[in-house]
Amino acid sequence: MTEQRSEILAANEAFYRAFEKKDIDAMSEVWSQGTGSLCVHPGWNILRGWKQVNNSWVKIFQNTPYIEINTDIISTEIRGNIAYVVLVENVMQVIKGSRMEAQSLATNVFELLGDKWYLIHHHASPVMGNR
Repeated sequence: MTEQRSEILAANEAFYRAFEKKDIDAMSEVWSQGTGSLCVHPGWNILRGWKQVNNSWVKIFQNTPYIEINTDIISTEIRGNIAYVVLVENVMQVIKGSRMEAQSLATNVFELLGDKWYLIHHHASPVMGNR
């Protein structure tokens, strides 16, 4: 595994651990703070720029009592200072006392800024009918 690929996978993992821990500070460290950041949560409209993306995570964290996310990486590609990870998100959450499981297909795009990979685009779509 190349050093860059290891760094990208570590950044990807940091994103999902921040999500699970509902840690907005950790999430802020993973995402690019620029206006070019894009995010599409399942069932949401596109969010543009860090301000909208950040606000969405704050709302999700406030309304999610418990969540676990395990990922199955399908592909990791690097093209210069841009990289993407395509994966399956296996999500388990507890909502109003009920356990719910779902899968999403996701693409996470990272950009090398300085010497660190930052998430600039996250798009997740539900996998229908698997559970």
